[in-house]
Parts: sequence; structure tokens; C-alpha cells
Amino acid sequence: MDRRLEGIRVLVTRPRERSEELCFLLEDEGAEVLHVPLLELLPPENPRPLMAAAESIQRYKWVVFASPAAVDALMEALREAGTMACLSQVRIAVVGPRTARTVEGYGLHVAVESPEGTGAALYEVMRPGLEAEDEVLLPAAEEGRRELEDALLEQGARVARVTAYRSASVPLSPEARTRLASSPPHVALFASPRTAEAFLEAAGREGLGTARLVAIGPTTAAALERLGLPVASVAERPTPEALVEATVRAIRG
Repeated sequence: MDRRLEGIRVLVTRPRERSEELCFLLEDEGAEVLHVPLLELLPPENPRPLMAAAESIQRYKWVVFASPAAVDALMEALREAGTMACLSQVRIAVVGPRTARTVEGYGLHVAVESPEGTGAALYEVMRPGLEAEDEVLLPAAEEGRRELEDALLEQGARVARVTAYRSASVPLSPEARTRLASSPPHVALFASPRTAEAFLEAAGREGLGTARLVAIGPTTAAALERLGLPVASVAERPTPEALVEATVRAIRG
């Protein structure tokens, strides 16, 4: 078997709960994974808006998810509210296949899935099925992008955006700092603009050394470029498998 990343050190910066499959696939290709999570996912500081949305879930025509974490957060709120069964009456739209798999893991059907990992791409595939005044619930990260919300509002939808979760920076441990210095990565993977910012805050540009950078999608790639960090490769889809292929491209060209 050709282990395409044999001897390659890959820095993974995703939160621990989002990176298990990715780390496994990288190691299966022979990579040495340096897992340095820089963000942790936390419940919203004010959980009431999310709970209120869960209690009245049947009023919405659409629920739109941009991440697996948003799915898990709303499902927990629905469980607490006792309204999980009502979600079967709502059309579900998702960004990316990993979010779709999370929805399907709860026994639910995905009506619309974006072909790319951006809110703008999801809006384009949702647009034919949208009608003016449609009620849309958008459970999202506190610091999440607004492009999908803005596009839906322009179409005439009535969007209720609620904070489903938030992220907080995780201090870089002395052990991680030492490991980065003694065994610098050949490739660094970034799955969100916020993670890239958190890395620079924690370790500075020197923490990347000469690593080639891989972005999960065009939004993250653009953010890295704005930070003055050139991107070697961009994943074709926001999945662990596509990130591994992008890592191989970054190394092999």
C-alpha cells in the first residue's frame, strides 16, 4: 500500500470533537499528526433563544445547518423541549456532507445539501425552493459568517438566527509549544478563519515554520491569504477525506 504521507508531520488545529476521523485518515496514510486544538466549543452564554426556537420548531419551514456542532446543539435543545418529533415537518438544508451525515445520524432527512462548503453555495441550491415570507431557523456559531443569512433575507425569507454554540481560544500548552519548535510540521491544516487567527495569537507566524498550508474551503483560504499566509492547497469539499487529498497535493504538487 502506498502510504502517501509517510514521514510527513501534519498539524491539525480543529477542536478535538471535530478531528478524530481526520486524524485517523492522516495516520492511515502514514502521517505523523501533531494535534494542537486551538478552540473549544461551548454552549451559548444565553441559551434561551435556542431553547425558544426549539419549543416552537413547528413554525419554521426550513432549518439551516452550517456545521455538525449546530446540529448537535439544536437536537439537544429539541430533546429538552420535547419537540424532536416536530422536526420531521421541517425542511432541512445543510452546508457540506459532514453536516448532512450528522443530521442523518439522528434519523432525519436532508432536503438540500450544498455542493461546496460555503453558505453562499447552500443559498444557491436552496433558492428554487424558497418562497417569500418562508420562516427559516438558522442555528449558528456566535461568531459565524452572515453571508447565508443576508442572502436569505434578500430573497424575502424571514430568518431567525440563534446562537447554537460559541468557540473560545485554548491556550497553547508548554508541551505543544515545545513540540512545534522541536518537530515543526511539514503541513498545517486550517478548517476555519477563527482557527487560523487563534493559531497566530497563540504561536505567531514562526509557529508554522516552513509548513505548507491547507484550507478546508475557499472562505478559509481567503482568510489565510488576508493574514499574509500563502495557501498551498484547498480541499475540494469540507470533509476529512478531501482534507487528506488536499494535504497530499500540498506535498506532492
